[in-house]
Amino acid sequence: MSASLFAIQPTAAEPIYRQIVEQLRRLIAAGQITPGQLLPSVRDVAGFHAINPMTVSRAYGMAEAEGLLERLRGKGMVVAAVHKRTLSQAQRLALLERPLIEVARQAHELELPVESVLQRLDKLIEQYR
Repeated sequence: MSASLFAIQPTAAEPIYRQIVEQLRRLIAAGQITPGQLLPSVRDVAGFHAINPMTVSRAYGMAEAEGLLERLRGKGMVVAAVHKRTLSQAQRLALLERPLIEVARQAHELELPVESVLQRLDKLIEQYR
């Protein structure tokens, strides 16, 4: 698995380690990474994104404590076997609730029309398909 698995936003308000954990939650929930799948090493992720290895290690540690990942001696971190089934669409949408609330608040503050915000969101989503 490639270190490009994560989309890190260094200038975002959310700390990088939280960005990684949130992305892991979503990738696992959607079944894009599966139980037993080996994650890129801390060193690979840190080098690819030019971030401190301790940041990646902290994220992996938090995901492990949450039960998303498990450490295999001599191999690295893998997706935990407990997460065998993907979440329902409603459960996956619930994972977006907090960021969507923030987007809605900011759109309101900027007095942007709903249609414009939805069109822009649609274009952004298409970039990841």
